[in-house]
Parts: sequence; C-alpha cells; structure tokens
Amino acid sequence: MAALCTSPQYVFSQKQENYGQYVDPMIGSEGLGRVFIGPSCPFGMVKPSPDCTSKPNSGWLPMPTEVTGFSQVHVSGTGGGPKYGNIQVMPFSGPLTQLDQSALRKEEKTTLGYYQTKFEGNNIETEITTAERAAFYRFSYPQTAHKAIKIDAAFFLGESPTPNTREAQQFIGSEIEVLSDCEVRGHSRIRGGWNNGKAYTVYFYAIFDHPFDAFTSWKDSLLMPNQKSQYDAGKKTGVLLSFKDTSYQKLQMKIGISFVSCLKAKENINAEIAHWDFQKAHTELLEKWEQLLSRIEIDPKASPLQKRMFYTGLYHTMLMPVDRTGENPLWLSEAPYYDDFYAIWDTYRTSNPLITLIDPQREVNIVNSLIDIYKQDGYMPDARSGNSNGRTQGGSNAEVLIADAYVKGLKGINYQEGLQAMLKDALIPPGGNEEQEGRGGLVEYNRLGYVPYGIDRSGNRTVEYSYNDYNIATVAKGLGEEEVYNRFIKQSANWKNLWRDDYENNGAKGFIMPRDANGNWLDEIPFGSSKVYSPTFLYHPLISEAPWYLPWWSAFLYEGTSWEYSLSIPQDVPGLIEKSGGKEAFQKRLDTFFDRSYYNVNNEPSFLTPCLYHWIGKPYLSSDRIHQIISTHFNDSSMGLPGNDDSGAMSSWLAFHMLGLYPNAGQAYYLLNTPFLKESVIHLENGNSFKISAQQLSEKKRYVGKALLNGKQLNRAWISHKELMEGGELVLEMVAKPTKWGAQELPPQQLK
Repeated sequence: MAALCTSPQYVFSQKQENYGQYVDPMIGSEGLGRVFIGPSCPFGMVKPSPDCTSKPNSGWLPMPTEVTGFSQVHVSGTGGGPKYGNIQVMPFSGPLTQLDQSALRKEEKTTLGYYQTKFEGNNIETEITTAERAAFYRFSYPQTAHKAIKIDAAFFLGESPTPNTREAQQFIGSEIEVLSDCEVRGHSRIRGGWNNGKAYTVYFYAIFDHPFDAFTSWKDSLLMPNQKSQYDAGKKTGVLLSFKDTSYQKLQMKIGISFVSCLKAKENINAEIAHWDFQKAHTELLEKWEQLLSRIEIDPKASPLQKRMFYTGLYHTMLMPVDRTGENPLWLSEAPYYDDFYAIWDTYRTSNPLITLIDPQREVNIVNSLIDIYKQDGYMPDARSGNSNGRTQGGSNAEVLIADAYVKGLKGINYQEGLQAMLKDALIPPGGNEEQEGRGGLVEYNRLGYVPYGIDRSGNRTVEYSYNDYNIATVAKGLGEEEVYNRFIKQSANWKNLWRDDYENNGAKGFIMPRDANGNWLDEIPFGSSKVYSPTFLYHPLISEAPWYLPWWSAFLYEGTSWEYSLSIPQDVPGLIEKSGGKEAFQKRLDTFFDRSYYNVNNEPSFLTPCLYHWIGKPYLSSDRIHQIISTHFNDSSMGLPGNDDSGAMSSWLAFHMLGLYPNAGQAYYLLNTPFLKESVIHLENGNSFKISAQQLSEKKRYVGKALLNGKQLNRAWISHKELMEGGELVLEMVAKPTKWGAQELPPQQLK
C-alpha cells in the first residue's frame, strides 16, 4: 500500500506551487465573518494588527474608519464581547504633547504574514510581520518628518463607560518603563471580555534599531516629560518617544509579548527574531505556513477563486486556539498549554477534525492541554480565554475532542485521564459556576434525563449532553470500562426525553420542545414576572428569541430554533429518522427545512444537517444542498463568510466540503459528497497520501455514478478514517443524473 500511495500516479508533485500566495486574510473580514486580518504564525500567540476604535472584536474595520494604533494580541472570527487588543503602538510625527494620534488610512495591504498601511496627512507607512511570540514593525517616515512613536500600555478592546458591564473588558492597571534609549517595557492588566474572565496580564518588551533622544510618559492622561517609569497604580499609562536623527527614514521595532513577565517577553524576541532583517522574519513566517498549507494540494487547474477560498479556509482554521506553552502564569506543567478556545462549541465539528488531518501532533497537544487544564483548574473548558474558562454555550464539548482523537487513533494522549476529565463534567456539578465550565442543570439532567425549562438553555443543553454522553461511552467502551459505557450509552438517548412526538409544525411531526420538571410539555412559556396576571406566550419550533425579560443566552435553545436542534442528533441519525416518521417523512422534513429557509447557514448547530440525506440513501441530495449553500453564501470577498468564523469553524466547514469530505466529529468516518475540486491530495503525517479524483466533474456532471477506492468498487457514500490514513486514491466517476450510489450501505450506526 505504501508504494501505491507515494507513486507519481497518485500524488501531485510536491511544491509545484506556493500555496501561501492564495491566502487572502481579508476574506470574511467584513460583515459577520470578523476574521483577524493581520499577520500570525500557525496557532501563534502574537497577532498584531490595527485597531479601529475599541469596538470590533478583531480590532480592524474598513476604511475610512481611523486607526488608533496597532495592538499585539487579537482573536479571530468571534462574536459576543471583544477580548484583548493589548499593548498598542502608533507611529506619528510631531511634538510629544498629544495622546490621541489617530489617523486615517489612504492605502492598506494585507497578505499572508504581512500587513502594510500608509496614513493620510503624515504619509507614515507601517509594515508588520510576526513570529509566534514577538512582532516586527517597520515604519517609514517622509524625509523631513519628525519621527515619533506612541506606546500605549493601557489600550484594550471592548471598553465600556459603564463599570463591570457584562462581556466588556475592564481596565485594572498598567505599567511603563523606559530602560534605555532604545528599550521600553511594561504591562497591561485587564479582566472580563466575552468569557467574563478573571484578570490577565500581558507583558511586553520593545526594542528599536535606532535610539530615541526624548520621551514623555503619562499616567491617567497627565504628560510627564523625561519621567522614565509609571508604576502600576490602577491608572492608564504609556510613553511617547521622539527620534530626531534625520539620517534615516526607516525605523524598526521588535516587540515581544509574554503572559509571564517582561523578561520573558524579551527572551521571546531573542529566541524568535534575533536579527533586524524584516524580510527574513517574513520569509521564516511564510515557510511555517507553507509546511502546513502544502499538506493538502488541490488541482493545479482549479480556478483562482477556488484556490483562494480553499487555502484561506485552511489558514483561518489554524489561527486558534493559540499555543501558549511556557506562557502559563497559573501553574507549572510539562504538558502543552493552549488558550483561546473560543469556543469548542464552534470548533469541534469541523476545525479540530481538519487540524487532525493537517497536523495531528498539534491536535494531540491541544487535547493534552485540555486534560491538563482539568487536572489543574478542575474542569476542561468549553471555552477559555485570558487563562480563564468560560463561557459554556451548551454541552461540555471537550468530550467530543477526546472521543474524536480516540477513535482516530491519535497517540500520545492518556485516555484514562481523558475519561476521568469527561466524567468530571458528567457527574460533578460546577457549583454555581455553570457559565464558566462543567454542565449547567446537571443534577436535574441526571435525575430526570433532561434539563427542565427554567434552567438556561435547557433544550440545547439536553441535546448536547446526550451527544457528550455518547462521546464518554465511546471512550469507555474502547478502554474496557463496561459499567461506564453501559450508563452513558443509555444516556446518549436522553434527547428523546425532550422529543414531543405529537407536535406538528409546517408538515413535520415531532420536535425538541420545552418541558418542566414535572414532565409537562409547555405549549406556553411564562412572559414576565407578574404574579397577578401570569402572562404567557406561545412557544413554537421557529422561535429563536428569548422573552424580553430574559437575556438571550437564557432561551430554551441557544442560537437556534427547534427546527434546527431537532435535526442535530449526530450520534443517532437512524433514531432521529425513526422519530420523524421514517425515511420518506424525514426527506420531506429536510426539504421543508431548506426550501423554506429554516436552515441557518451562519451558525454551527446546522453544520451536519445538509449531509443528513446520506442516512436515507440519497447522498446526491446532500451534495445538491451543500453546493447550493456554498454557491449562494460563500465567496472570496471581504464579505465572503456568512457568519462569525468562530476560530475557523465556518472556514473549515467550507474547506471540508470543497474536498468532498465531511466529518461527523467524535466518530471515525467521513461522509462523501460531490467535491468542488476535480482533484485533491492530502499528504498525511504517516507518509501516505490520499487522493480524491472527481472524473468529468462539471456543472452538468455533478452526481457520483460510481466510486472506486484503490481500484475496488465502493458502494457507500462514506469512508473510515482508517481507510483514509492508509492512503491511496478515491475515484468518483461523475454523471449527469442522480444514481443509487450510496443507497446500499448507509453511514455507520450508533454504538451498541
């Protein structure tokens, strides 16, 4: 098999293209996408880019919005309240007498690993590249300009004039110190943000390639010329630097970041960018990306649009979570440390399975980090940022990542410890800390078999806990823990306890519906808190809002309707079909779901839904839906993502479907659909390669007539992870009309 996999017959010639050239960081930067647009290493801790006011999550907004400066730490594609935006620098020209140096851009360019802009008025150009924990800036000033730099140790995103606003970041303190005529250090201390997290501190060390000859520090907006240090006293601090030497126009700065100390930030510069060669630093960054992007080669004859969409999708998938190994200020451990799981609720479905294919050792490190967080902090996160767990959105979805790693045979993980971490989520209530970690409503869930109405997100928590219980059963069965397996495989059917069989809506029968602790179905939901009139409103499967008096995260279903969640049972699609009235009724239900636009393209609960036709033996209908969705809602523009990218979730969903593969996370197989690409090759870490060829693929010939796996006929519309890892070639012979291919052997059934 190995020889077959590596022969030229099956594999594109390696490095025939520079794949980084197709990455466009601006795809999805506007609208709902909210992606980070600056330079970043794969899973890099430092993400420098412009901040355009303190409002946007990624920091960036399109022109003509002015730039307040360039901060070193950002997230990508997130919703909710902003996080980070720490340690801001800004070039300017003029005296050191004004703190606000905001400027308008007259041009802007961003490519893989590189950002450039030039400001109106002063014509100062800023270029940025980065390493993993240190950023590299090159400022170009007009010949006669007075060169100056502002370093703001107190800036952050999401500042609110109202103290302690939910999901807003809040200032605690900052510090600045001029060490020499070319060195400045300090820190920023912030709390809150989307996860309402505990305080985190970002330390920095900045060094310039030319000396400054004057400086003015400030505290609480009070300018203090020649004052070298401003200690942390709960006030905003920073420094203005002046470079009066006119013999050069280019000024370079390296700025290291650390979550441990200023000296560690300095060491990060020395370890990663010991030189002053900006182009060398950029080239080194491009090489890191190329090693990963080239692990999936697509048809050299694919259109430029397809190449941009695909490789940008891979790129977005590898921005988060971030590798902070050695930068954990909370405990000492030899385990990897990753932060900015933002959130696993979003990424478990497609991002982590794609990382497993591209960079399996990275996924091993991510899972080991989750287990170590459990060992040290008490619970694995469903989300984590700024070294704090939070927020939970539905299930305890770190379970899915452990199960996915287990069934796909990833080595180097202590799965016994992983199972204990999973069981902690499933058995031990987090003690009033349900928003940060663990399972909210756990006592009721374990007693009743569902989370009753009145507990936040009772509907999707029940649905998601059922799948998380399936993940526990999966690992327990493999480890020979029969008692654990028996309990949790039974609990994986708990979604049925909120399935109201007799409820009909728009031609479909049976829905996930609210139920109280006494077992009563609730047709009407209490509206308001009056004890005299007891007003109510009618609940139905298309409602997506919470009552006016509840915060939106307290609704029965989080970010979705019952139409969506009633199709989100990834562990037991056959059971879902049976509950829906059989295959014919299920097809009608799916058709209604898509034809009447109940499908929400911009959110994760419906990620698997277009593929559900596979379970009724009609994968061609899945392919039709997928191609319609992507053609309508995705493109290579700045508005090219239909929803928050959510740390690469939306982009990885797209990348998988362009290949014609789709994972059912936590289970060791991939569904097969009509790809967008005629050919693609996945170069696996074990040395094998897996090629997908869609012969005669065109707008007219878009259905699979016949499939061959390594020359043998494949009658099923799915392949196992093991088959993919063994390498070889999957040939799809495309025809003009739907066939019965995939109808004989349906996707794998639930564990028994």
